[in-house]
Amino acid sequence: MDNLTFTNSILLVEGLKVTHQSSYPVFIVLFLAYVFAVVSNITLIFLISTEKNLHDPMHFLFCNLPVNDLLGTTVIMPRLLQDILRETSEHYISYVECVIQAYFVHVFTAACHYVLMIMAFDRYVAICNPLRYTSIMTNKMVVKLSASAWGLSVFVVTIMLALTVRLSHCRSTIENPFCDNASLFKLSCENVSINNVFGVVYTVIIACLSGVSIFITYVKIATLCIRSKNKALNSKAIKTCSTHLAVYLIMFVSGGIFIFLHRFPEYPESRKLASVMFHIVPPGLNPLVYGLQTKEIRQKIVKVWCR
Repeated sequence: MDNLTFTNSILLVEGLKVTHQSSYPVFIVLFLAYVFAVVSNITLIFLISTEKNLHDPMHFLFCNLPVNDLLGTTVIMPRLLQDILRETSEHYISYVECVIQAYFVHVFTAACHYVLMIMAFDRYVAICNPLRYTSIMTNKMVVKLSASAWGLSVFVVTIMLALTVRLSHCRSTIENPFCDNASLFKLSCENVSINNVFGVVYTVIIACLSGVSIFITYVKIATLCIRSKNKALNSKAIKTCSTHLAVYLIMFVSGGIFIFLHRFPEYPESRKLASVMFHIVPPGLNPLVYGLQTKEIRQKIVKVWCR
């Protein structure tokens, strides 16, 4: 197996540890969760793109979220579902495919933070500068914000994976249910300190950047609401900001559990499950939070179901 692995660059993915008796129930649960996430996110994108009443900066910026959620769940779930029904010894993936999967896994993770940051900026302008909202949040600005979120994600992830791809690999097992940067550079017997440092520093920077920027945004919004004592303004702020904050907390908690379990190597299966849940829970819950809490989208969904 080792000779075959190194000659053809074929890797073995550990996957989730599922017994033969529970493989089908686990497959069904994950499959239904995946289908729900895909259908609900596609529905949101379809509604926003076809309904003229939803053609405003807030909803166009929000559209980045379901697009990213579709990417995050689709990049791992089809292969993971196949592996659940296979023997562990048959979880093969080529090195090139593994790199591609890892690339989009990290683009999804980075874009989660950047997209929520630009959405927070939109809410700040709408609530704190309502009279200037239309002049600030123009179509050009929406395109710039969206392009910056995706461009920055792609740029940094490209550097991160380039540092990993340069390494030779002497191992053949991906110690994860899917490929990511850490799993890839752990295949190498070379010095990977640069990869470790870059990954940790980037993770800390992006988490702190998104957390601090969103925190400052909400502090300013809360300060304005307290000073104005305007019930209409306060109600608008609560409705629009609560959904955004809920989505951020879902992403933060899902990712935090995964990172926390990394510190406990004695629970490898829990860590693997948490990593999979990060690609299932937010993409599944985000459409519910935004779709059902946003009045305009909720009304459109009701109309579609009542036809």
